[in-house]
Amino acid sequence: MSAVASSGASLDAAVAKRLQSELMTLMMASLPGISAFPQSDNLLLWTGTLTGAPSTVYEGLQYKLRLQFPSDYPFTAPTITFETPCWHPNVDERGNICLDILKEKWSAVYNVQTILLSLQTLLGDPNVSSPLNGPAAQLWEDQEEYKRVLLKHYKEHAQ
Repeated sequence: MSAVASSGASLDAAVAKRLQSELMTLMMASLPGISAFPQSDNLLLWTGTLTGAPSTVYEGLQYKLRLQFPSDYPFTAPTITFETPCWHPNVDERGNICLDILKEKWSAVYNVQTILLSLQTLLGDPNVSSPLNGPAAQLWEDQEEYKRVLLKHYKEHAQ
């Protein structure tokens, strides 16, 4: 498989090896509710899926993600966005995510699997003190009403 960056330039061999290793690790783990794969032969651009964890208001809801890896990965965090509209305190209307491990707390020890697991956890346990979606953060305490609004949003925008 030829590893090509989005600019058409050759992908650094170390980055390619790391991403191929992470893909194999993720596939072998077969963790429920998370998956990700490169788009065609571009190892720097992946499509992921995330299903809400059991016993959360997001249980069973499935979201498509876009994972864009920088050319100096893993020393710089990937850019991850929700392609499926996600009504959540830490996700804005463009799909941008507020999660510390994707920003100031990024470490090269993180990998695709840990990122996806963290995002799955974030769905059911948001950081309402650092919201990108104020109305969702304000409603979070009222889980019954939150779930009603969430499901309405999901039905209108996600399918």
